[in-house]
Amino acid sequence: MRRLRRLAHLVLFCPFSKGLQGRLPGLRVKSVFLVWLGIFAGSWMVYLHYSSYSELCRGRVCQVVICDQYRKGIISGSICQDLCELHKVEWRTCLSSAPGQQVYSGLWRDKDVTIKCGIEEALDSKAQPDVAPRRELVLFDKPTRGTSIKEFREMTLSFLKANLGDLPSLPALVGQVLLMADFNKDSRVSLAEAKSVWALLQRNEFLLLLSLQEKEHASRLLGYCGDLYLTEGIPHGPWHVAALPPLLRPLLPPALHSTLQQWLGPAWPWRAKIAIGLLEFVEELFHGSYGTFYMCETTLANVGYTATYDFKMADLQQVAPEAAVRRFLQGRRCEHSADCTYGRDCRAPCDRLMRQCKGDLIQPNLAKVCELLRDYLLPGAPADLREELGSQLRTCTTLSGLASQVEAHHSLVLSHLKTLLWKKISNTKYS
Repeated sequence: MRRLRRLAHLVLFCPFSKGLQGRLPGLRVKSVFLVWLGIFAGSWMVYLHYSSYSELCRGRVCQVVICDQYRKGIISGSICQDLCELHKVEWRTCLSSAPGQQVYSGLWRDKDVTIKCGIEEALDSKAQPDVAPRRELVLFDKPTRGTSIKEFREMTLSFLKANLGDLPSLPALVGQVLLMADFNKDSRVSLAEAKSVWALLQRNEFLLLLSLQEKEHASRLLGYCGDLYLTEGIPHGPWHVAALPPLLRPLLPPALHSTLQQWLGPAWPWRAKIAIGLLEFVEELFHGSYGTFYMCETTLANVGYTATYDFKMADLQQVAPEAAVRRFLQGRRCEHSADCTYGRDCRAPCDRLMRQCKGDLIQPNLAKVCELLRDYLLPGAPADLREELGSQLRTCTTLSGLASQVEAHHSLVLSHLKTLLWKKISNTKYS
C-alpha cells in the first residue's frame, strides 16, 4: 500500500505530470469502456452457450416423453425396462447438432453406447401442456388397432419399396423387421411392438442401420424403446468437434476441421488404415443387398474409428438411399444445379432447356471421399508415397456420377487407392 502511495506521489509531482493528468480522464473512460465491453461479450457468450445447450440438448425431455408412452402401453422395446424402470441407461455427453435429433454418448450394461431420439413433435408443441399426447397422435399413430400381422407385413414392405426401391431382397428385410419387433420372442407382434418399430422406420438413420447392419463399418444396433434407439459407441469419433458448444459445431469451417484433425488426430499410418476402411465403406454403399446409397454430407465430422483404428461411420443421418434421391430429383424444377441438391452435397445437373433436374449426380461417393482424403492423408504422408498418392487422389476427385462411368472405372480407381495404402502399412504394426 505504501509503495502505491509513493508511486502516486511521484506521478503527481514528476515533470510530466501535467500532460499525464490531462490524459487520465480519457484513459479512465477507455479502460472502463474496454472492461464493460469484455464483461458484455463474456456474458453474451455464456448466454449463447446456455441457450444453445438448453435448446439442442434435451435428452431429459426425450426420456420423459418416451417413458410416458411406455407406461401407457403405447410403445415397447428391448431397452424400455432398463430405460424407464431400472434406470440402467446413463446419459452422458450431449452430441446433438439439431434440436429435432437428440444424440448423446452413454453407458448401458457396461457398454459405451450412442443414444439417439427424435423429439420434433414435442418441440413443436412446447407451448402446449399436452406434449406427450401430441407425440402419441403424430408419431405413434400406426398401425391402428385391429391391423393384422399380414397387413402390417404388407404395410412394411410397401414402405421399404418406396424408400429403398423395388428390390428382390426386401421380403427378407421385412422378416428382419418383424423379428426385431418381437423383442420378447413370444412369437407374436403386439400393437405396441408394431407401433414402435414403425416409428423407428420413419427415422432415416435407423432405416440405414437396418439396411447396413451386416456391414462392418456401420455401427451396430443394440436396442430400442419406441423410436429411441442405442447403437454401439464409437470410442474415437471426431472428439475435437464434440468438445465444442453444440451451436458452434456446424459453424466450424472445413479447413479448421482438417487442421484440428492433423494436430489432434492419429499418426499417418493409422490414418491410412482408417482411410482404407472409409474406401471399403464406399464399396459397401455401392450396389449392396438393399440397393445403392449416397453420402450427402461428406465431412471429417463423420469419420470415426475404433480403438484398433478400424473405420466406423459416425453418423448415417446424411446417407440416403438412391431411390429417395431419385424421387426427390424426378420432375423437380430448376434454374441452376444448386436447385437440384439433396442434403448438403448430393447435387445433380440442371437441364436448362427443360428446366428440370437430371437423374445422375454430378459427384459420386468416391469422388467426394477422395476430396476428403486429400486433406486427411497428404499432410504428413511419407515422401516416397506423396507424389503417387496425390496423383491418384486427383484422378479420383474428377470421377463423374454418370451411370456409364460408375461400374468398372470407379471400382478400378478405388482398388488402386486401397492397394497403394495397404502396401505402405502391411507387414507393420499398423496393419
